[in-house]
Amino acid sequence: MPSINYPNPLIVLVGPTAVGKTELAIQLAKQLNGEIVSADSRLFYRGMDIGTAKPSLADRQIVPHHLVDVAEPDDVWSLVVFQNAARQAILDIQSRRKLPFLVGGTGQYIRSVIEGWQAPPQQPDYRMRVALEKWAGEIGSLELHRRLSLVDPVAAASIDYSNLRRTVRALEVIFCTGRRFSEQRRKSISPYSLLLIGLIRSRTDLHTRIDQRIDMMLEMGFADEVRNLLDKGYSPQLPTLSAIGYREMISYIKGEMTLEEAVIQMKRMTRQFVRRQANWFKINDPHIHWFDANENTNAEIEAFIQSGQGWIMPENLIGI
Repeated sequence: MPSINYPNPLIVLVGPTAVGKTELAIQLAKQLNGEIVSADSRLFYRGMDIGTAKPSLADRQIVPHHLVDVAEPDDVWSLVVFQNAARQAILDIQSRRKLPFLVGGTGQYIRSVIEGWQAPPQQPDYRMRVALEKWAGEIGSLELHRRLSLVDPVAAASIDYSNLRRTVRALEVIFCTGRRFSEQRRKSISPYSLLLIGLIRSRTDLHTRIDQRIDMMLEMGFADEVRNLLDKGYSPQLPTLSAIGYREMISYIKGEMTLEEAVIQMKRMTRQFVRRQANWFKINDPHIHWFDANENTNAEIEAFIQSGQGWIMPENLIGI
């Protein structure tokens, strides 16, 4: 571990999809004796490699990655499950005197770890849940999400409309308690000393990289990857397979749209997703140290980490 004189250090690397977080994290972790904890909710699942731009096996041999390929596509990895697994991974890395890097674009997952979120105490009401799921079947997941936005816009903004399970859970808690779901998210003092680093690119550059990434996915056999998942019996209705890219490729495979239409939709939805990601980590957030992605970024960030500047102590983390 580099000479970082802070208790339980954790470096967090954030930024939008396709900005270059994976490559940068691997370089930094290699140079600074670190290991990577993935905070990308799509990387948990085995067999979903191309459509998630998962780090290659070669990359994972260069630097150990945690929380990659840890579940099957039909397993349920809730926010609480992720929190517990991420905390265990971070503790394990620190115990071996290595530097943990929490890396990803899923803002809710990252915030839950660094801000010590605690789940609402409301116990599951399965009768309510079944009723809400039936309602979703009648009006559609998008419309159910719109209904959530009417009663709790903060919660709706943090939940992708395709994540039906989380939309249902939020409404379940609201209807059972009479209080907004977003108001019941509690925080505790974080156990980590944090350094928050953000990676950015111009909108034009980022959009070009998104388009190139999707084109490369198709060349690598994305359609075959999705066919293989369906052939194994995984339902197209699974939350994992409703992720951007997978749902469009399923529609193409089922003959509901052409390949060209699927690609256009994938690129459009990814750009919309990038805009939602920005709600979690804003460019004017004084706690995040932003760097423009260029050929010198790696050296700049490594020097910044080594300088010992910009760290946030645990007692100052609540409310960031």
